[in-house]
Amino acid sequence: MKIGLIDIDGKIPNLALMKISTYYKNKGNEVVLTNPLMASIFDKIYASTVFSWSKIPALPKNAEIGGSGYDLQKKLPEEIDKLCPDYSLYPNVTYSIGFLTRGCIRNCPWCIVPKKEGKIKPYMDIEEFARHDKIMLLDNNVLACDWGIKQIEKIARLNLKIDFCQGLDARLITDKIAKLLSKVKWWKPVRLACDMASMKPIVQKAVELLRWHNVSPRTYVVYALITNDIEDSIDRIRFLKGLGVDVYAQPYRDQEGTIPSQIQKDLARWVNHKAIFYSVDWGDYKKR
Repeated sequence: MKIGLIDIDGKIPNLALMKISTYYKNKGNEVVLTNPLMASIFDKIYASTVFSWSKIPALPKNAEIGGSGYDLQKKLPEEIDKLCPDYSLYPNVTYSIGFLTRGCIRNCPWCIVPKKEGKIKPYMDIEEFARHDKIMLLDNNVLACDWGIKQIEKIARLNLKIDFCQGLDARLITDKIAKLLSKVKWWKPVRLACDMASMKPIVQKAVELLRWHNVSPRTYVVYALITNDIEDSIDRIRFLKGLGVDVYAQPYRDQEGTIPSQIQKDLARWVNHKAIFYSVDWGDYKKR
């Protein structure tokens, strides 16, 4: 049987599609990463979308569509979900990818994780999917789970380079955790988030602990959600700039795909264009 896989809108390798590929290749089937125009030549099509606002292309009626952008409740069957991804599906990718834990202890109003994954729980061991020396980890709150912390300890022992691309929860970075993180080789800088004003002192404390324990690279990335409350967003961004971290602004876009306002887009453009961010004040930039 010839299986076609379609990655509709992914910016990183699609983990679900890679696991589906492993499943069918293990059964002796041919599996190809393809595009919607070629869908008719395959016996079975699987398509995955990450963002709810992405347009689903025209596909055969028997196509299996999934992903957080399509249905938050739809999950891979257990016998596929726990497989090692097929990294050959994305031959130019030189890192492994996966989750150590699933879910989160928080219930942030803008986040789909509670609906999609539920409460925090152990998921996989790092050695079950690590096939490179660099690993992109997709955990949503790894520090909230004892299993996740034990896995970080194991990662340090294995001398792997990692990136928790969804960020770490600043509220859970204690002196003990910062010391543990200092033993890890970071492929990319530690990422945190400051999405509301109450997080400012918490992020500041976390950054101080990371610096004290020399977690490096020492230029930490902090995501700042740009909400409809522009003044609050600007206040958080200026605070983070003063803290000396690398601020990355993200205009909020809900599950319905509501397009951010122009001022939200402008604010994000000002922050993320570093040459402008460090040389032009927001007050002058918005007058342009």
